[in-house]
Amino acid sequence: MTFTVTRSSGAIIQPFESTPSGTLTLSVIDRLPMVQMMDMHTLHVFKHGQEAAKVISEALSKALVPYYPLAGRFKESSEGELQVACTGEGVWFVEASANCSLESFRYFDNILSVPHNELVPTPPPETYGIDPIVKIQLTHFTCEGFVLAYNTCHSISDGLGTAQFLNAVGEFARGFLHPTIAPVWNREAIPTSARLARALGKPAGQLQHTLPPMPNFELEHATIDISQNRIVKLKKEFQESVGDHCSTFDIAIANLWQYRTRALDLENNIDVKLIFSANTRKFMDPPLPDGFYGNCFYPVIVTISSGWLVEASVTEVVKLIKDAKARVPTEFRMWLNCDESDDIEDPFAVPLAYTTLAVTQWCGLGFHEVDYGWGRPVQVLPIEGFHVIPTGIVGLPPTSKKGIRLMTWCVNSTHLPALIDQTMNL
Repeated sequence: MTFTVTRSSGAIIQPFESTPSGTLTLSVIDRLPMVQMMDMHTLHVFKHGQEAAKVISEALSKALVPYYPLAGRFKESSEGELQVACTGEGVWFVEASANCSLESFRYFDNILSVPHNELVPTPPPETYGIDPIVKIQLTHFTCEGFVLAYNTCHSISDGLGTAQFLNAVGEFARGFLHPTIAPVWNREAIPTSARLARALGKPAGQLQHTLPPMPNFELEHATIDISQNRIVKLKKEFQESVGDHCSTFDIAIANLWQYRTRALDLENNIDVKLIFSANTRKFMDPPLPDGFYGNCFYPVIVTISSGWLVEASVTEVVKLIKDAKARVPTEFRMWLNCDESDDIEDPFAVPLAYTTLAVTQWCGLGFHEVDYGWGRPVQVLPIEGFHVIPTGIVGLPPTSKKGIRLMTWCVNSTHLPALIDQTMNL
């Protein structure tokens, strides 16, 4: 049977009651060209949801009252600076129906079976004016399950902020009068040094940045599951060897980076890089409050020779990663406060290379805790598009399993068999 989706014409969901108007300034991190060029796409798979579109659209309207900037529109100041106009116009919501059950796709346990083009929201007609900041499609399946596809520009929030908003929608859907975590804008708390302000400067009228030329590495998908037993075992080995604790994320990315490098079969003296983002809210002075939902992260870059990496123990690789993380508070503050005389390279401008692995953490953001009244999602998945650069997403396996699931586009077809072979026993 051919998979088909029938979409509604779509509608604008506005805040449930009147909200503040005016213009809000974004932070220096929100306005970084790399961040402005990124969209955040996630697919949330739920087993049950009676009248899900009605319940969630009503909850969404209520959540947009405290999260009113999301109901606004991006604009550009006369100086070419990206801002948010708090217009209260609303977000775009598309209801759709699929002609099959989620069970027939095993709840998209195989990410390659996801019909992305059918599940992501189509844009609103031009009659609605400038694109809404948030776009959602909720697709009903014949089993009463549904998939919620969420799309927004990264400039409005990072992963933690997006998950915070979706959890608030879930709370309103379950009858809460107020979200457990009150949202905080507070973008002005992140300082903009003169040097960073000049680096962000661009002529007015260029709200949308142009993507730089992207390499085509022809990356192939691989799903890699790391069992809970292996994670516990490696954590214990690290503690016994180093006398310190490490996180599940440290274990997961150390394994992926090492096994991928072995699969590439490089010469020993080739530099390989690992890149991931560190949440830097607590490194601000004072630390940002819990409800802050803007971008506040800093790239952690770990560089080592391929020869060292393929021969090292997992404990040694984890220690290398933890040492890089320990430098983040100092490096982040130096970057925020740099001036023209400081010799600091742009940490957000990492060369795109096949020997670089970029990793994103999803399992600790809060996506897997969202509950609209029928339980947590079975799966939270990326949509197509993460295959531009070698990428690994650290998430959770389907709810019936334990451990960590790595959703990767990090090798081409030449190196895929070796990567799969390397990770068979994880």
